Amino acid sequence: MYEAQPPRRDWVLRRFSDPRRIPFVPSPMDIVKRMLEVAEVKPNELVYDLGCGDGRIPITASRLFDAKAVGVELQRRLADKAREHVKRLELLDRVKILNDNLFNVPLREADVVALYLTREALAGLKPKLEAELKPTARVVTHDFRIPGWKPVYVERIGGHRIYLYSRKIRA
Repeated sequence: MYEAQPPRRDWVLRRFSDPRRIPFVPSPMDIVKRMLEVAEVKPNELVYDLGCGDGRIPITASRLFDAKAVGVELQRRLADKAREHVKRLELLDRVKILNDNLFNVPLREADVVALYLTREALAGLKPKLEAELKPTARVVTHDFRIPGWKPVYVERIGGHRIYLYSRKIRA
């Protein structure tokens, strides 16, 4: 039986380094809130959103959960929009938006990583998560599972799914 191989890292890096090839599909706000609840975000924890789009996850983490947050967005237009929103809400001391490739940003300090990326992108990101996340970190994904990892919790909300992973108990 043929078993699909994960995409090669260099291919993933090339594919997900071109902002024209990555569509912005925002998570609905009820899903954003529930993702952060499922991840049990606590005050002053550091939440990373890789592919943050308009910044809704980092902003919500800060406003509703009193967390610190870093959003990483490759598309300059979206990163600028997110920064403006953070500034308007006066969250500059709690939320930072980086216009960068998510593969370039170190994750060692992350308590929670939120992701709404394709299965292909998650497969390419998996080695980085495994290498960099601290043992207590949680990863929460919207709609797509991380290939090869067993979620500790799955929730279905309408046509959406939320997957929670704990660094301590990975399969």
